[in-house]
Amino acid sequence: MKIICVEMNYNKEPNNPLIMETPVIFMKPDTALLKDGKPFYLPGFSSDMQYGAEIVVRINRLGKNIAKHFAHRYYGEATVGIDMTARDLQKKFRQEGLPWELCKSFDSSAIIGDFIPLDGLEINTLPFHLEVDGKTVQESNTAFMNFTTDEIIEYVSRFITLRMGDLIFTGTPAGGGKAEIGNHLQGYIGDKKPLDFWIK
Repeated sequence: MKIICVEMNYNKEPNNPLIMETPVIFMKPDTALLKDGKPFYLPGFSSDMQYGAEIVVRINRLGKNIAKHFAHRYYGEATVGIDMTARDLQKKFRQEGLPWELCKSFDSSAIIGDFIPLDGLEINTLPFHLEVDGKTVQESNTAFMNFTTDEIIEYVSRFITLRMGDLIFTGTPAGGGKAEIGNHLQGYIGDKKPLDFWIK
């Protein structure tokens, strides 16, 4: 199982004119996966752990070199996920010109909720939001993505064979913030709440 993530994919949001030419891809190992509402424990190696909510789809069949117009056949469910980032480490690595996988790909850094069937839902206009301690901190719609889910699948599958169970984190919009002990995070797709966990 692979966790494939997209960076900077909400550049179509208002007041954000930067448009990428191709998706910016990074990956997380399977040890990064945290699910079933289990708590996220703040690690000792970072003093600035930040959350970012995004839509996640799960691949349901084997595919390579998938054309965009066939990509919708390779997933049928979505959920809200959290891409945890050790922002202080990321800043340090970038300043030193070093790879920054460690600030994104550590254990439990890819948090997912329960998957919801997409029957009757339009993946390209999917509203979602994240609440922290009952307050909405991120709210967006997949319509603001620079690259659609199908375009991401087409692009990634040129390089990497997709297998059943692989996860694609499609990118986080503005509004992420610092995770603190005791925070209660709840992620919604429309009025459905697939994601619910605590920071410890």
